[in-house]
Amino acid sequence: MKLLSELPVKEFLLVTAGDDPVPGGGSVSALCGALSAALGQMVTNLTIGRKKYADQEESMKEMAVVFNSYLDEFALDIDKDSDAYDAVFSAYKLPKETEEEKAVRSQKIQEATKIAAEVPLQVAQKAYKLMDFISMVAKTGNQNAVTDACVAMMCARTAVLGALLNVRINLSSLKDSEYVEHLKKESDFLETKAIEKEQQLLHWLHKTILS
Repeated sequence: MKLLSELPVKEFLLVTAGDDPVPGGGSVSALCGALSAALGQMVTNLTIGRKKYADQEESMKEMAVVFNSYLDEFALDIDKDSDAYDAVFSAYKLPKETEEEKAVRSQKIQEATKIAAEVPLQVAQKAYKLMDFISMVAKTGNQNAVTDACVAMMCARTAVLGALLNVRINLSSLKDSEYVEHLKKESDFLETKAIEKEQQLLHWLHKTILS
């Protein structure tokens, strides 16, 4: 079966719009992360080689490598999220006729659900880290593409918040209270800080460029 990340855009949209629960919000959140990285890299490429930005040449080349790495990772995460959902769904379909089967089924559900929470958490963490690079490229890169960088920031914020919704919905099924509390705190931190980072850049944009 072809990877979701390898589907043409139109086909991906149609698959998402279908009656299968995957790809769903988690995969789309990862896609938002990939789009964010792609836009960030575009801004670096529009800056590299321009005489006006010669003093930013090396930093832009370094950031282009970073954006490309994130792009590749988020592309993989599109499928990882769907695979994680499928694993949870498969665990729930395990037999539960005997006490032994019930115990095995319960354990497998918990194991799969933890993975289903950790995959989007990693997406959120990466998208949050990406926001710092986006902010840098927005402020020091080709200013003709500054709004593209800001759209990258908005996509990154969506990747964070969307992925965290998937973290939280999975936490509600987990029995390990200490583990759940740890991920809740991490999710709350990422949500708050991601919103702050987006607003800081948009405020800068309106104050310095669009005013």
